[in-house]
Amino acid sequence: MDLLPLNLHLLLLVRIFSVSCGASHHSCNNPLVSTLPQSSFQSSSQPSQSYGAHNAKLNRGDGAGGWSPMVTDPEPWLQVDLRDRMEVTAVATQGRYDSSDWVSRYMLLYSDTGQAWKQLRQDDSVGRFEGNVNADAVVHRKLTHSLRTRFLRFVPLEWNPSGWLGLRVEVYGCSYKSDVADFDGRSSLLYQFNQKSMSTFKDVISLRFKSRQAEGVLLHGEGQRGDYITLELHRGKLALYLNLDEMRLKLSNSRVAVTVGSLLDDQHWHSVVLERFNRQVNLSVDSHTQHFITRGDGDSLEVDYELSFGGIPLPGKPGNFLRKNFHGCIENLYYNGINIIDLAKRRKPQIYTVGNVTFSCSRPQLVSCTFLSSSSSFLSLPAAAPSAIMGGFCVRFQFRTWNSDGLLFTTWLSPEPQRLVLQIRNSQLLLTFYGSGQQRPEASAGHKVNDGLWHTVSLDTRSLQIILTLDNEPASSIEQWEQLEARGSFFFGGCATSGCQNPTVAFQGCVRLITINDQPVNLNNVQQGHLGNYNELQFDTCNIRDRCLPNLCEHGGRCWQSWSSFSCDCSGTGYSGATCHTSIYEPSCVAYKLLGSSSGFYSIDPDGSGPLGPTLVYCNMTEERVWTVVSHNVTTPVRVQGSSVLKPYTMTLNYSTSAEQLRALISRSEQCQQEVVYHCRKSRLFNTKDGRPLSWWLDHRGERRTYWGGFLPGVQQCSCSLEENCVDMNHFCNCDADATTWATDRGVLSYKDHLPVSHVVIGDTNRTGSEAVYHVGPLRCYGDKSIWNAASFYQESSSLLFPSLRAELASDIAFYFKTSAPSGVFLENLGHRNFIRVELTSPLMVTFSFDVGDGPVTLVVKSHLPLNDRQWHYVRAECSVKEASLQVDQLPLRFLEAPTDGHQRLRLNTQLFVGGTASQGRGFLGCIRTLIINGVSYDLEEKAMVTVGVSSGCPGYCSGSSSLCHNRGRCIEKSSGYTCDCSQSAYGGPTCKEEVSVSFDRESSVTFTFQEPFSVMQNRSSQASSVSRGSSTRAREDVAFSFITSHSPAMLLSVSTFSQQYIAVILAHNGSLQIWYQLQTNRKPDVFSPVFSNMADGRLHRVRIRREAKDLYVQIDQDIRRKYTLSSDAELILIRSLTLGKVIRSDYLEEAVIQAGSKGFVGCLSSVQFNHMAPLKAALLNRGSSLVSVRGQLVQSNCGSLAESITSHNLRDQSAATNKEKDLPAGDSLNGVALIAGAITAAVFLSVFVLAVVTRLLYRRRTQRSSDGTKEPPQQQQLPPQSSRTELHLHHSLRDNMKEYYI
Repeated sequence: MDLLPLNLHLLLLVRIFSVSCGASHHSCNNPLVSTLPQSSFQSSSQPSQSYGAHNAKLNRGDGAGGWSPMVTDPEPWLQVDLRDRMEVTAVATQGRYDSSDWVSRYMLLYSDTGQAWKQLRQDDSVGRFEGNVNADAVVHRKLTHSLRTRFLRFVPLEWNPSGWLGLRVEVYGCSYKSDVADFDGRSSLLYQFNQKSMSTFKDVISLRFKSRQAEGVLLHGEGQRGDYITLELHRGKLALYLNLDEMRLKLSNSRVAVTVGSLLDDQHWHSVVLERFNRQVNLSVDSHTQHFITRGDGDSLEVDYELSFGGIPLPGKPGNFLRKNFHGCIENLYYNGINIIDLAKRRKPQIYTVGNVTFSCSRPQLVSCTFLSSSSSFLSLPAAAPSAIMGGFCVRFQFRTWNSDGLLFTTWLSPEPQRLVLQIRNSQLLLTFYGSGQQRPEASAGHKVNDGLWHTVSLDTRSLQIILTLDNEPASSIEQWEQLEARGSFFFGGCATSGCQNPTVAFQGCVRLITINDQPVNLNNVQQGHLGNYNELQFDTCNIRDRCLPNLCEHGGRCWQSWSSFSCDCSGTGYSGATCHTSIYEPSCVAYKLLGSSSGFYSIDPDGSGPLGPTLVYCNMTEERVWTVVSHNVTTPVRVQGSSVLKPYTMTLNYSTSAEQLRALISRSEQCQQEVVYHCRKSRLFNTKDGRPLSWWLDHRGERRTYWGGFLPGVQQCSCSLEENCVDMNHFCNCDADATTWATDRGVLSYKDHLPVSHVVIGDTNRTGSEAVYHVGPLRCYGDKSIWNAASFYQESSSLLFPSLRAELASDIAFYFKTSAPSGVFLENLGHRNFIRVELTSPLMVTFSFDVGDGPVTLVVKSHLPLNDRQWHYVRAECSVKEASLQVDQLPLRFLEAPTDGHQRLRLNTQLFVGGTASQGRGFLGCIRTLIINGVSYDLEEKAMVTVGVSSGCPGYCSGSSSLCHNRGRCIEKSSGYTCDCSQSAYGGPTCKEEVSVSFDRESSVTFTFQEPFSVMQNRSSQASSVSRGSSTRAREDVAFSFITSHSPAMLLSVSTFSQQYIAVILAHNGSLQIWYQLQTNRKPDVFSPVFSNMADGRLHRVRIRREAKDLYVQIDQDIRRKYTLSSDAELILIRSLTLGKVIRSDYLEEAVIQAGSKGFVGCLSSVQFNHMAPLKAALLNRGSSLVSVRGQLVQSNCGSLAESITSHNLRDQSAATNKEKDLPAGDSLNGVALIAGAITAAVFLSVFVLAVVTRLLYRRRTQRSSDGTKEPPQQQQLPPQSSRTELHLHHSLRDNMKEYYI
């Protein structure tokens, strides 16, 4: 939705209202506890009177100097009654006087009645307050938002481990007065206008409410024009329906609501502010706000006769209502400055009361208890005596939860060993009767009962049936042959370990209104030990939270929650990670090329984890420079006639990506350009008399530009003038000669701040014989400034200073470094208590440490090889509300789970130090490059130019922007040069550019067996805590290969696991490519056919398959890109082997895959990559290894390189022909050029083909001679020599993002 601020006057108005509703915050800081009588203090326990709660006043030494509970008290608390509702702004705590007893951390509960309690949480949802570190110091805690309440309860969580728990408190605030109305669910207030209708352009409505139910209308008004406004509770959320004169909504019954808030039926006060200025609206509930533009064609809201509050009464039928009425209390209800409740209390004629509205808020009778633990919580109550009339029993209660599974109710029956179990399973209620036999009859009810709403369940055995009823749904039943009688106890939410065995996890949630045989159960008696038994229960409160409000999943990720945590579904977002923070796409075309990709369409994400999403562009990698091409909607030349300066022709260029994404792409690129071509016949660009422009273009900001070429803006001329080759040198443009023959002005716009072209305006084609043909090319950019942006640090006290990092829910830091120093801090940012730091702590260790408010956290990655080896190493650190992680090169990823209810944001206030610290100690000596934080690329070179001890760039062969090593090859610095480590690349040669190809026959196969069972991406450190979340954030495969064949069916590649999962890439009978994914053995495999044409055509085809959770991306050659959705996001668990060619073992494969596997593969396979492994190259280099199994004849070949050279030559010819075609006006013939290009292509192809045949014959003869010898030559001779560091590191885990490959 659009975020638009409201009119300043409106905001000032609502501030005035909010101040008038409560006390002035300037003077609301008075001590409230010091004058209270003893009766205002209560506690869970006290050892004696001298330790009583009434002694807990701040700075007092009465009695034993404060309150302390009994040592045996399992749940201590101290409660203060302020005697009336007050506005509370701060609290203070102190330990017990002259003792070693204090509270170091506590929780604060509040209540209006002393029965229904709610936990106070701060802005970042943290429900804990830091207390004392000694007995005498006073610690003040100012509340983020003032609190209106009467009762406060301090619940100690931690205390002095060397002493005991002692507490003295003070509460600060002031008196609070309000006008309150109580609605009983059948009543309302009508505010009647002085005239027939009220039309307003701005409205401010503010109120506070607390509700006893999840549904109910708070406000409603409508007019004959069709305008309406309705504010109501729906499923515990606040919904606003608003329409301003929209015809479409008048004709339909569908009304679209804007919702905000959640769990608003908790019987606690909630603040609502509705602000409208014309069609701009702010709707706020507590601290959550929605900004939006309302639907409709008008700016005013027209309401006839009246506004109703609390319900929508039927006209002429008092007491009858259209929708469910509000049931609860409303206070301080203001409509545009009018105090509605005050008018009602004074019985003013503008207010008409429907039903019974009272002006004091009644105390609720609905007292809840919370089941805290999913393993040990339970409540046991004595089983009721059987009904004298019907026998059996009836149990009824209400519950609410987020968990999809949990045990709700258990009881044992007579005769033994029968029992009855009611549980939530897969979000449904399931009742199971365990009889004496093997049969277990069941009954189910409901759907998605874990929606956080209250549900009423009834279980009745008072007949020869067990009847299960949920809410207002039809009952389900289990038939019985005899009357069931309960024995022992009724267990709610779980059961004692000695009494029963939980069939599932215990219930986690809230329960209230328990009745047994129609008799209500008093939970206060349970809490005081007079009735039943319990464990891990919290009384007088329903401590449920909506962990998806606000939604902490980024980039449109869907939030799913349980009682104690939340998870993010990132499917289809283009992002991965615990909170959908990390982009799955590369930031630029340059990054894709450094990964070994070829030309084609790619999704890039220029700002990485930033707010902008990915966009689809074309990456042209046929030249040394990598060009990013963004197209628009006008792809062909356009002819223009009949336009003038007064009535010009205008064309809007709509690009395939958003304006924000375009700016990010242009900013990241080294250079951008856009070609403009203007063919003219008696159509000028400039007026020859006064130089006034007759045609122009608009830049990305919509500003007029009149230059038609070059990178210097503001000069009204064309490229021919700059190059001094205009047809008529008296003019600055060829078209300004105003000739009757065709002329052309062509230019390349390259001033980045003005690109791209957004509009073309032409104004001189209205004269006789005047016409123009224009063409604007796509936006083309090359380079990636961030990849090689580097700085060298040569003084330990020097560092680069940047603005402090913003408080984000997730922060990620990525960079490369190289050094010879044993240690040094890469970067540091400090706050009052928070900090974040990444450093090299030893030659073998990188450390990521931070503190968001829950105490320091440290993650460590240890390397088996020194990291100060003067080579580039990659580091990526991330911390979020779910987890923290640290990645160094390809070493195992370290994870640490974040606390469930911890602080969420880093609050930093100093500058960000890069290459050093604020103390100017432990500085880094070496090079840092490609520093990216939260998607923002930091310009190290610019800062280094003005910083002492730091220089721009980094010396060495491997520090330049030229790609010395290709296709994931790693550049290794040498004393007098460099070498390329191609061990992680599917290519070979000195620079990792040479195809590694093998010719297969029908019996050939290469099988790589993994050294030990492992999950592809699950690399949890033993030092990190276990992270329990869905595999959707980690499941991924990346497969790439090339092939040539004329045979089908064929097996290209297969991957199998020990758990009978598999991936297979085959050619079907008709030669079409098929991709098989079997991720869950209890389902049928997913099968995808990206193309249906015959790929067994003897031509080279390149295939890349990449999976991110459920999303499968397939690219074939350069022009075919597909995206599919798998039926599962499961990981490949315990990979067994990867096979190229014929498959022997096929126990659990589908028939089509078995048939393709039996046929094998006949042809050429080249440059095979599976995740971080190059199995084909590994097979050639390690034939003697136990991990590699080769069957049949396997001949190394250059077939991939040969076919690639032919394909590249054809592509260059086609590109040249295309560029030539653009130079001509529409309708010109290119037949001659096509014939010449075709002849050249045919001649080159014939020559290369003859050369290939001769080479193949010579190679076979050489192979035959080699096979006749007694000793096989070393395998290293089959490939060009690799770097001395080249090793078979096939089992190092790979970080989620593959960026470490480009160096």
